[in-house]
Amino acid sequence: MEHEEIIDKLTKVCICKAVPRSTMKKAIADGCDTVDKVWKKTNTGNGPCKGRRCGPKIQALLNDMKEEEY
Repeated sequence: MEHEEIIDKLTKVCICKAVPRSTMKKAIADGCDTVDKVWKKTNTGNGPCKGRRCGPKIQALLNDMKEEEY
């Protein structure tokens, strides 16, 4: 397993729901192209912070993964 994959599994993007970056990346790779779509697919954004912590991190992931496509 690559170091990045290990780090993605250990790095929690949604602290409220303890959802790792690897889950968020998979949702984006599966076609979620907005923060709301990622939230719905991963059952995040509805914890105590209501997405204030994970929303910007998900948007950054969306931007980074979109740039990698080009």
